[in-house]
Amino acid sequence: MSPAHNKSPAVAAALAVLDAGGSPEKTTLRDAVRALLTDLAKRAPGRSVEVRVPPYGAVQCVPGPRHTRGTPSNVVEMDGVTWILVATGRLPWAEALAAGRIKASGNRADLSPYLPGQPDL
Repeated sequence: MSPAHNKSPAVAAALAVLDAGGSPEKTTLRDAVRALLTDLAKRAPGRSVEVRVPPYGAVQCVPGPRHTRGTPSNVVEMDGVTWILVATGRLPWAEALAAGRIKASGNRADLSPYLPGQPDL
Protein backbone atom coordinates (compact mmCIF):
# COMPACT_ATOMS: atom_id res chain seq x y z
CA MET A 1 0.00 0.00 0.00
CA SER A 2 1.15 3.50 -0.66
CA PRO A 3 2.02 5.91 2.13
CA ALA A 4 -0.94 8.09 1.05
CA HIS A 5 -3.25 5.14 1.72
CA ASN A 6 -2.04 5.05 5.30
CA LYS A 7 -2.69 8.78 5.83
CA SER A 8 -5.66 9.65 3.66
CA PRO A 9 -9.18 9.04 4.93
CA ALA A 10 -10.43 9.56 1.36
CA VAL A 11 -8.25 6.75 0.00
CA ALA A 12 -9.35 4.42 2.80
CA ALA A 13 -13.00 5.33 2.17
CA ALA A 14 -12.70 4.86 -1.59
CA LEU A 15 -11.03 1.47 -1.17
CA ALA A 16 -13.70 0.35 1.29
CA VAL A 17 -16.45 1.19 -1.21
CA LEU A 18 -14.56 -0.46 -4.08
CA ASP A 19 -13.94 -3.58 -1.96
CA ALA A 20 -17.69 -3.77 -1.31
CA GLY A 21 -18.36 -3.65 -5.06
CA GLY A 22 -19.60 -0.09 -5.12
CA SER A 23 -18.57 3.18 -6.70
CA PRO A 24 -17.10 5.90 -4.46
CA GLU A 25 -18.89 9.24 -4.26
CA LYS A 26 -17.45 11.87 -6.57
CA THR A 27 -15.89 13.94 -3.78
CA THR A 28 -14.34 10.88 -2.15
CA LEU A 29 -12.97 9.72 -5.49
CA ARG A 30 -11.57 13.19 -6.23
CA ASP A 31 -9.88 13.48 -2.83
CA ALA A 32 -8.44 9.96 -3.04
CA VAL A 33 -7.09 10.54 -6.55
CA ARG A 34 -5.45 13.81 -5.52
CA ALA A 35 -3.90 12.30 -2.39
CA LEU A 36 -2.38 9.48 -4.42
CA LEU A 37 -1.16 11.82 -7.17
CA THR A 38 0.54 13.95 -4.51
CA ASP A 39 2.13 10.80 -3.08
CA LEU A 40 3.43 9.83 -6.53
CA ALA A 41 4.93 13.27 -7.08
CA LYS A 42 6.80 12.94 -3.78
CA ARG A 43 8.08 9.43 -4.54
CA ALA A 44 9.09 10.26 -8.12
CA PRO A 45 10.11 13.92 -8.14
CA GLY A 46 10.73 15.40 -11.55
CA ARG A 47 8.93 16.80 -14.55
CA SER A 48 9.48 14.34 -17.39
CA VAL A 49 6.11 12.51 -17.19
CA GLU A 50 2.66 13.98 -16.90
CA VAL A 51 0.15 11.75 -15.12
CA ARG A 52 -3.46 12.70 -15.84
CA VAL A 53 -6.54 11.41 -14.04
CA PRO A 54 -9.34 13.48 -15.53
CA PRO A 55 -11.27 15.29 -14.26
CA TYR A 56 -9.65 15.02 -10.83
CA GLY A 57 -6.04 16.00 -11.26
CA ALA A 58 -2.66 15.77 -12.93
CA VAL A 59 0.95 15.88 -11.80
CA GLN A 60 4.34 16.02 -13.43
CA CYS A 61 6.82 13.57 -11.99
CA VAL A 62 9.71 11.17 -12.72
CA PRO A 63 13.30 12.34 -13.06
CA GLY A 64 14.57 13.11 -16.54
CA PRO A 65 14.36 15.77 -19.21
CA ARG A 66 11.94 18.49 -18.23
CA HIS A 67 8.87 19.17 -20.32
CA THR A 68 8.27 22.90 -20.88
CA ARG A 69 5.73 23.58 -23.68
CA GLY A 70 2.95 21.87 -25.60
CA THR A 71 1.94 18.28 -25.12
CA PRO A 72 4.53 16.36 -23.12
CA SER A 73 6.22 13.43 -24.83
CA ASN A 74 5.63 11.19 -21.81
CA VAL A 75 1.97 11.06 -20.78
CA VAL A 76 0.03 8.61 -18.64
CA GLU A 77 -3.75 8.84 -18.42
CA MET A 78 -6.41 6.75 -16.69
CA ASP A 79 -9.73 7.03 -14.88
CA GLY A 80 -9.95 7.64 -11.14
CA VAL A 81 -10.82 4.11 -10.05
CA THR A 82 -7.98 2.63 -12.07
CA TRP A 83 -5.55 5.15 -10.57
CA ILE A 84 -6.64 4.31 -7.02
CA LEU A 85 -6.24 0.59 -7.65
CA VAL A 86 -2.85 0.93 -9.36
CA ALA A 87 -1.50 3.51 -6.90
CA THR A 88 -2.36 1.33 -3.91
CA GLY A 89 -0.92 -1.85 -5.43
CA ARG A 90 -4.29 -3.56 -5.85
CA LEU A 91 -4.06 -3.67 -9.64
CA PRO A 92 -0.71 -4.41 -11.29
CA TRP A 93 0.50 -1.72 -13.69
CA ALA A 94 1.17 -4.24 -16.48
CA GLU A 95 -2.30 -5.78 -16.15
CA ALA A 96 -4.04 -2.39 -16.27
CA LEU A 97 -1.94 -1.34 -19.25
CA ALA A 98 -2.62 -4.59 -21.15
CA ALA A 99 -6.36 -4.25 -20.45
CA GLY A 100 -6.40 -0.74 -21.93
CA ARG A 101 -7.25 0.88 -18.59
CA ILE A 102 -4.08 2.99 -18.83
CA LYS A 103 -2.98 5.02 -21.84
CA ALA A 104 0.77 5.60 -21.70
CA SER A 105 3.07 7.13 -24.27
CA GLY A 106 6.76 7.91 -24.18
CA ASN A 107 9.83 6.02 -23.06
CA ARG A 108 9.53 7.20 -19.44
CA ALA A 109 5.79 6.51 -19.07
CA ASP A 110 6.18 3.24 -17.11
CA LEU A 111 5.28 4.20 -13.55
CA SER A 112 5.60 0.70 -12.09
CA PRO A 113 8.95 1.41 -10.36
CA TYR A 114 7.23 4.15 -8.36
CA LEU A 115 4.10 2.22 -7.37
CA PRO A 116 3.66 -0.15 -4.44
CA GLY A 117 3.14 -3.85 -4.89
CA GLN A 118 4.33 -4.06 -8.49
CA PRO A 119 6.08 -7.25 -9.55
CA ASP A 120 9.70 -6.98 -10.64
CA LEU A 121 9.91 -7.39 -14.41
